[in-house]
Amino acid sequence: MKKTDSIPIKDAETILDNVSDGVFTVNKNLIITYFNSAAEKISGVSRNDALGKFCFNILKSNICETNCPINTSLANSSDIINSHQIIYRVDEDKIPLTISVVSLKDSRGRTKGGVEIFRDLSKVEALEKEIKKQYTFEDIISKNHKVLQIFNILPIISESDSTILLEGASGTGKELFARAIHNLSHRKNEPFVAVNCAALPDTLLESELFGYIKGAFTDAKKNKPGRFELAKKGTIFLDEIDSMPLATQVKLLRVLQEKEFEPLGATQTVKTNVRVISATKNNLHKLVQDGQFRPDLFYRINVVKIELPSLKERRDDIPLLIQHFIKKFNHQMQKSIRNVSDEVLKILLNYSYEGNIRQLENIMEHSFVMCQTDTINWEHLPPEINFAQNQDSTIPKLDIPLKESERNKIIEVLNKNNWNTSDSADELQIHKSTLWRKMKKYRLLHK
Repeated sequence: MKKTDSIPIKDAETILDNVSDGVFTVNKNLIITYFNSAAEKISGVSRNDALGKFCFNILKSNICETNCPINTSLANSSDIINSHQIIYRVDEDKIPLTISVVSLKDSRGRTKGGVEIFRDLSKVEALEKEIKKQYTFEDIISKNHKVLQIFNILPIISESDSTILLEGASGTGKELFARAIHNLSHRKNEPFVAVNCAALPDTLLESELFGYIKGAFTDAKKNKPGRFELAKKGTIFLDEIDSMPLATQVKLLRVLQEKEFEPLGATQTVKTNVRVISATKNNLHKLVQDGQFRPDLFYRINVVKIELPSLKERRDDIPLLIQHFIKKFNHQMQKSIRNVSDEVLKILLNYSYEGNIRQLENIMEHSFVMCQTDTINWEHLPPEINFAQNQDSTIPKLDIPLKESERNKIIEVLNKNNWNTSDSADELQIHKSTLWRKMKKYRLLHK
């Protein structure tokens, strides 16, 4: 553009008034000399109120006094690009922004002011929070509809002190859900104490739960608080409660009914204020019918029941969990593994997972140890995984077309979905990028 073709000031202002980013200029004294329409909308301050005022009185931020972007730019004659900051609107709402600042110079190169451009990130942050809420809850990762339904009710049941029963197979994350409930409750700043009832001998479980006093038995040389005492005002998580002996079940029932217990060897009761979350991998109702679990205790701990799905019931979470474990083990082992091969993904999608998520994690950890490249291949998997995949014909197979008729199958599914690659990839149960590579391989991208 020639110098004689420069845009008139009025036309430039018209252009700036029609952009979505806020733009304002200041002189060397930080007095606002221009304020566009988007700046009015984002800040809630009218142009007339902004012009002639100090910028720090208009765009109030927690950095104005200590680390003002424009001040920094003018002092150092340097530009600031996409700095993430927070400003406060006139109505005191917090607005997340990205800010870019450029100094303005005259024809002799002398700084005469600055221009700040800022973009409202409120919608972006809201979308990120919504996506994160759908896929993670505390340390639980899922996009499966059954788990998302549980996510939705956890904040509600966390508000009360009612007892909760978690039912699910081994490795489904029962303790993670218990911790999530505790962290959402008013007890979150108090202890969370986990007890695996099956890991303690029957003779020790009672003293571990309720403690004992000095002289209660031969080796009791001093008082020892039990887990209920250690969990005071917090939450106690009783895992595998179905293995608790009937005699101990009676004492637990008293804790739930009377809010008190007696340490072993004591003659006085101890008051307790603890929320109880129980967990089992078995059907407690059936154990009650078989006389292996007290019905009165069952009704006490079964006020709210949450049934956790097995990994076989949430296979759509497997790719998500794989990526989670890749990040985790990359950090732990200081590796740079990027992904798993298509063949490995197929194997892991089809595996039976008797040990559920814990077993998938163990598989990924083994693969990380064996893998020396950036991609985990079938030879890096534990030998029993490939053996089981070849031997067990009862494992449900996902229909992922990887044979001679692959091209025809891809065309069939693409036609069915009007060549929508996202929907087609979902139906084929492969990643969208994998579908794109196969379309390129079979020269289908011109369609």
